[in-house]
Amino acid sequence: MSVQQQTADGGEELEVWIDQDLCTGDGICAQYAPEVFELDIDGLAYVKGPGDELLQAQGAATPVPLPLLTDVVDSARECPGECIHVRRVLDRVEVYGPDAG
Repeated sequence: MSVQQQTADGGEELEVWIDQDLCTGDGICAQYAPEVFELDIDGLAYVKGPGDELLQAQGAATPVPLPLLTDVVDSARECPGECIHVRRVLDRVEVYGPDAG
């Protein structure tokens, strides 16, 4: 089952957050999904909230728009720091990322 089918069929709302303690600052996430991720002046990646503001609070999460889901998942899979976490909003279970079961 593809990533988009899983979320579209399951109706799951997903959110993404970055563990800056593990971020290596490679910027791969911002290359895959610049609408969701951005590198800050400190060289670390952060998620972007509504209005494109960087969410810099520890563990801050932002919704994953369905059209960008594949890019966000690819970011999590390719991240050398393994610091990108995608989880279901409803039960906060990680579905993509280093803690996905």
